[in-house]
Amino acid sequence: MKEFVVISGKGGTGKTSLVAAFAALAGKVVLCDADVDAADLHLVTRPRIVETHDFVSGHEAKIDPERCTQCGLCRQRCRFGAIDEAFRVEPLLCEGCGVCAHVCPERAVKFLEKTCGVWYVSNTVYGPMVHARLGIAEENSGKLVTLVRREARRLAESRRMDLILTDGPPGVGCPVIASIGNADAVLAVAEPTVSGRHDMERVLALANHFRVPAAVCVNKCDLHPQGAHEIAEEARKRGAPFLGFIPFDPLVTRSQVDGRSLVEYGETLVVRSIQKVWEGLQALLEENADGALEPFEDTPMAWDRAQA
Repeated sequence: MKEFVVISGKGGTGKTSLVAAFAALAGKVVLCDADVDAADLHLVTRPRIVETHDFVSGHEAKIDPERCTQCGLCRQRCRFGAIDEAFRVEPLLCEGCGVCAHVCPERAVKFLEKTCGVWYVSNTVYGPMVHARLGIAEENSGKLVTLVRREARRLAESRRMDLILTDGPPGVGCPVIASIGNADAVLAVAEPTVSGRHDMERVLALANHFRVPAAVCVNKCDLHPQGAHEIAEEARKRGAPFLGFIPFDPLVTRSQVDGRSLVEYGETLVVRSIQKVWEGLQALLEENADGALEPFEDTPMAWDRAQA
C-alpha cells in the first residue's frame, strides 16, 4: 500500500483540484482530506457520509456552582481571562491549561475532555474518503490529521486498496508535519511567483528533513512562464523530480462551482497536463527509494506553443 500526499507552501495553489483529478485518473483509491483546518475536498467529490465520529482532544474547565465559594483564586491565576465575574468559564477563551483546577481549594473546577470537531467516513464517486471538520477556534489539528490518516490507512487495508491520496494542509507547520510522516511520496504544488518559489523551497526542506521523497509541479504556469521555469530549475538543483507545468484554466473554477473533478470535462489542455503529472507520480511511487526520476522536458513556453 502506498500513500501519496499533495502539499503546498500556501493555500489556494490548486491542491484539492489536483487531488480530485488524480483520484479520477487512479480509478480505485482511498481519499484522505488532511487539511482539517479548511477541509474542502468534499466539495468536488460529492461524498455520502456513512460514519460520523466526535474528535475529542484536550480539556476544558467547568466550575461546579454548588461547590464554588467564589474565593476568586481561579480568576486571579487564569492568564487568559477565561473566567467571568459570575465564575463561569468562557469556552472560546479557555486554553485548557488546568491552573484553575490546580489552585481551587474547594475542588470545584472539573477538567473535562473536550470535543473539538468531528470526522467522517464517506463514499464518493472515486472511492471511500476520510475527512474531518475542526470546531471554530479549536486546536490540535495535528492530532486530527494523524487520526484521519490512520483511519484512511485502516480503511484501505480493510478494503484491500493499494493507494491512499491525501490532500495535505498548506504551509510547513504542525499539521503539515503530521500529514507527511511515513508517507511514500509528496507532491509540492507551486505557483509561478517569487513567494511561490520560496514556499517550494521550504516545503522541499521539510520533506527532506523527514526523508520523504518529494516532487514538484507548477500550477498556473502560463501566468508567469519565466517564474515557472525558475521554480523548475530550482527543484532540479535540489534533487526533486520536476513533474510538469499545469496552465491556468477558468475550467478549474467552474469545476469547483459544479462540484466535479476536472477530468469529468473531457480531454482539455489542463487535463492532459495533470495526466502527465499523474504519470510522473506513479513512477515516483514505484521508485521512491531514491526518487531518481528523469525530469520532464516540457517548459512553460511549450504550453504557450500548444495553446497557439
